[in-house]
Amino acid sequence: MRVASLASFYRENLRWLGAGFALSFFSSFGQTFFISLFAGDIRAAYGLSDGGWGALYTAATLCSAAVLFQAGALADRIRLDRLAVTVLLLYALAAIAMATGQGIAVLLVAVFGLRICGQGMMGHISATAMGRWFRAHRGRAVAFAALGFSTGEAVLPSIAVAVASTVGWRETWWIVAALLALGAAPLLGWLLAEARAPQGSGADGGHPGLGGRHWTRPEVMRHRLFWGLVPAVLAPSFIGTVLFFHQVHISEVKGWSLAAMAAGYPVYAGLTITASLTGGALVDRLGPARLLPVFLLPMGAGAMLLGAVEGVGGWLLVLALTGLSQGMAQALWGGLWPELYGTRHLGAVRAMATTAMVFSTAAGPGITGLLIDAGIPFPEQGLALGIAALAICGLGLLLGREIRRLGGR
Repeated sequence: MRVASLASFYRENLRWLGAGFALSFFSSFGQTFFISLFAGDIRAAYGLSDGGWGALYTAATLCSAAVLFQAGALADRIRLDRLAVTVLLLYALAAIAMATGQGIAVLLVAVFGLRICGQGMMGHISATAMGRWFRAHRGRAVAFAALGFSTGEAVLPSIAVAVASTVGWRETWWIVAALLALGAAPLLGWLLAEARAPQGSGADGGHPGLGGRHWTRPEVMRHRLFWGLVPAVLAPSFIGTVLFFHQVHISEVKGWSLAAMAAGYPVYAGLTITASLTGGALVDRLGPARLLPVFLLPMGAGAMLLGAVEGVGGWLLVLALTGLSQGMAQALWGGLWPELYGTRHLGAVRAMATTAMVFSTAAGPGITGLLIDAGIPFPEQGLALGIAALAICGLGLLLGREIRRLGGR
């Protein structure tokens, strides 16, 4: 795509791309990188160990995954503006629970609400909308929407740490609640009020997948290719989540200040953005399957390095490598599910993949937290995570060939 036509694409579709960006950005408050900034305060307030906090986080996230499996299909049946506003108001209530809660039960409910609304539904609505509204330039649309994730990761940690140190961690969650209810909800209600019909779509407004048809969720679940892709879905979420979830623990083990570590988030976000935009262009040009064998290579290398590096500069390198993989993953999955299974039931299909992703983010803190309690610091766990990532790259090579054999790209 020429520069002029690319600029025209962004200009003409700014409303819809902006909606995807905003949904992704406001998901940040339910993402692990944000919640984990308050891990030390939460553990102190509730008397939790690393393993106890990890177990609670795992339980809340598992519950959110179970609900998301069914709730994700709402994106196929309810207008996205109404769905997004409803989710945002529930999201704000969860933030209020974080600000006011006193018992473990309330903390569990608060984390569940943040995870299902933020990490789960906000990102799910964004990716579903981009996959449904765009066809020829779907990779670029998904990549642009994913800039919201990266922007949140770049700017919110430093702001949150500064605000919490000034007004307190509970008061910070009051600010989050107000931002969601009074800022995000009206904005997204307006942006999503007008849907977009993709160019070249059929009379039903959809684009079919493999075999020239729109796959239903039961059909996808019986398809061997979907289950072959599950490890590649799980890996970036698992590794990325535990890396951020245990950042306070890492700072204690390595002797790094949390403020110095937070300064690495712009590096992470910048490379995530670069990889996402580059990956989106490659998805449009070559097809999403081409990314399967390579997208986890940087993250695997970063996980292996974590145990070896000594200075905080090593943390920046780990974040940089992780960002490269996360950016490619955003472009890959945003383009692959519509390519394989069509767009008519995209909300239901994506809900399965998103549920698997959320499940991995639930299992990660619990498993690694228990290993920490057993005397294995998280940085030393990085070698096993890196080997697993490299093995999944080998599987991705085989899966990419199978996708092309079946007529996909």
